[in-house]
Amino acid sequence: MTEQKSILCYGDSLTWGWIPVVEGAPTLRYAYRDRWTGVMADQLGEGYHIIEEGLSARTTSLDDPNDPRLNGSAYLPSALASHLPLDLVIVMLGTNDTKSYFHRTPYEIANGMAKLVGQIGGSAGGVGTTYPAPKVLVVAPPPLAPMPHPFFDGMFEGGREKTAALAGQYRAMADFMKVEFFDAGSVVATAGCDGIHFTVENNITLGKAIAQKVMEILSV
Repeated sequence: MTEQKSILCYGDSLTWGWIPVVEGAPTLRYAYRDRWTGVMADQLGEGYHIIEEGLSARTTSLDDPNDPRLNGSAYLPSALASHLPLDLVIVMLGTNDTKSYFHRTPYEIANGMAKLVGQIGGSAGGVGTTYPAPKVLVVAPPPLAPMPHPFFDGMFEGGREKTAALAGQYRAMADFMKVEFFDAGSVVATAGCDGIHFTVENNITLGKAIAQKVMEILSV
């Protein structure tokens, strides 16, 4: 029997499966089959093992003043070592870096993503093992949409313009660092009623698209 290919999906609430609500929060999580990771798993079939590492409000490499758990670069090395051997790591982050109190430019957000790419590339060996570093797929999240709740609107002031610029910056960074890239905004919009998160239909479309990209990457 052929060994399954292992894929780690590292992201924020878009990967965790946040169900959008007009009032912003609190909310619940989409069922696994309705999350893009679950849709991708279904498309790929039994030859693939999907590992979800989504955390709502996670940043690429920033400490959030309200929650010490959210710095993506602080946790990623442990996640990689925990789940090795891995064939591929898919990283979709950056939306939360556009929050108004971080004052980050799109280039600076891409540079935060570059830090994560470097961590994945340096993950060979893990803890007491000789496993190689996995391949990397950087996914640019789609642009934010208008937000009905004034608190979210203030939290992401200027974020819509920044998220619209992320795909270009991520593409350039991925080319520079010689890793794979996919623009989620090329197949989905942020259609959730809160202007930030995915509908079930968004998840289905994205999951199918990323599954196709994964097959192209891992068939080489």
